[in-house]
Amino acid sequence: MSLIFAEAERRSPYALLLELHEHALLSTDDAGGHLTELALAAAVVSWWTRWQPLTVYRALLSGATLAEVAAACGLDRAEVARRWTRWAEAQMRLVIGSRPALDPAEAEFVRGRIEAEMVA
Repeated sequence: MSLIFAEAERRSPYALLLELHEHALLSTDDAGGHLTELALAAAVVSWWTRWQPLTVYRALLSGATLAEVAAACGLDRAEVARRWTRWAEAQMRLVIGSRPALDPAEAEFVRGRIEAEMVA
């Protein structure tokens, strides 16, 4: 029986990566094996898609340039800016313990850096 996406997505992202690696090493050439690989890979992509803007944020806060972040992501600067902005706006609307999930001052600092580097 093959694994499906809903089952794979419930696993931790690190366990998924390990399982995908092990599966690739031991894979059989049958439909179930290919379907399991697809489910594992899709779950990894799903996790990464949710994590990427946070990782971009941390990199920019720590001094990386937008060009460096874009190169690390394999994206152009505009796409990095678009993904980060969409994520940041959602995080600032999310309130946890009467505080936004994303510090507004830090978000404005990063937004300013992105805007300055987009015009440069």
